[in-house]
Order: sequence, then structure tokens, then C-alpha cells
Amino acid sequence: MAYGVVGAMHKVVSGIVLSLFGFAASAEQVTIAALGDSLTQGYGLYQQEGFVPQLESWLKARGADVIIINAGVSGDTTAGGAARVAWTLTPEVDAMIVALGGNDVLRGVDPAVSRGNIETILQAAKAAGVEVLLIGLKVSGNYGPDYKAEFDAIYPELAAAHGTLYAESFFAGIEGETGDPAEMRAFLQDDGLHPNPEGVKRIVENLGPSVLDLIERAGGSQ
Repeated sequence: MAYGVVGAMHKVVSGIVLSLFGFAASAEQVTIAALGDSLTQGYGLYQQEGFVPQLESWLKARGADVIIINAGVSGDTTAGGAARVAWTLTPEVDAMIVALGGNDVLRGVDPAVSRGNIETILQAAKAAGVEVLLIGLKVSGNYGPDYKAEFDAIYPELAAAHGTLYAESFFAGIEGETGDPAEMRAFLQDDGLHPNPEGVKRIVENLGPSVLDLIERAGGSQ
């Protein structure tokens, strides 16, 4: 039997058992896997300053009963995410944040290839009965307007097709009103690519409400 079917059955059986014993599903702790790259992994930061620890603390401060698993791998692409999604979706995982694609763009990967990889990830989540928050990208025009348009369309289109939650950009919390890179500078590390602790804090404050929606979808408490 495929793992996805086993995972979905595990969640159904768990729900039946909880109902029989009178426990409301909405009171259950939710485990979220954050599938991503160096932004998720917390590159260049002390552990407690990274995206996953800051997000978990933010959620718990708002009453969410949640555990977040850091499934970020520095340098990872959508292909890497697709290759490891099956073993990321262990039976205890109820929901997943997917934040991949930045390294695809840096490498000039064909958007059609990236789309196929993210499709694979979302299909695996659906088979396992796992709710998803898909985080998109705002691609620069370095590879031309056609590349940008094709890549930008991947995330909202797949989110709509698979019925997942969707956030436009990981960096929305630090982009400012104009999206001018100069406005972001104070919230980035010296490499100009990865957020510093204050940048992560602002990113979490922006994405946090969407993750609360994800927790609710997964049947968790807030």
C-alpha cells in the first residue's frame, strides 16, 4: 500500500478514535512540516532566531497548540523538495508549509520543471491527507518578462488547482510598500539574500495569520 494512502487512513482512524472518546478534533495539537530551503532552515542565524522557532513561538503566543518541524535544507530546489517530500510526510504530520523555488530561479531552471516539482509535492500532501500553505515568489526580471510571468504564475495557479492556502511571498513582511530592495536592506544579512533576526520577525508577523488558517484547516486549536 502506498505511503500516502497509509498516512490518510491513519488520520481518518485517529479522528474516529477521538470522536468515540468524546474529544473534539479542534482541540488536537497540530504538527506542521516546513518544507523549504535556507530561508526555512535559518541560514546564518542562531537556532532560536530562525524562521521555524520564531514562527512556532508566535503561534503559541496566540494560543495555537502546534509543533513545527524544520524541513528546510540550505540550497534546496523544488526538485529536492519533491525528492524528499515522501519521507517528510511522516504519519504525525498534519499540515505542511511549502516555501521552495528561490534556488530554481537563481539557477534559471525552466519554470515548467519547477511547476512539475511543486505539483508532485502537492499531490503527495493530498494523498497523505495533509493540508498545505503554499508560499509563492516574486521573481525579478533578470531572465526576461516571459520567464518572470511563467514562474510567477506557478504558485497561485497550483494553489487554486489543489485548494491549498496561498501566500504571495516569503519576503512580503520586509518588502515595504514599494517593493524597493533598498527598503529591505535593514532586514537582511550581509549577503543581501537572507533575513536577519528582525527580518525573520517581520516575515513571521506577516505569514503568521496564514499559518493560523492552516492550523484551523488541519483541525487544530487556536
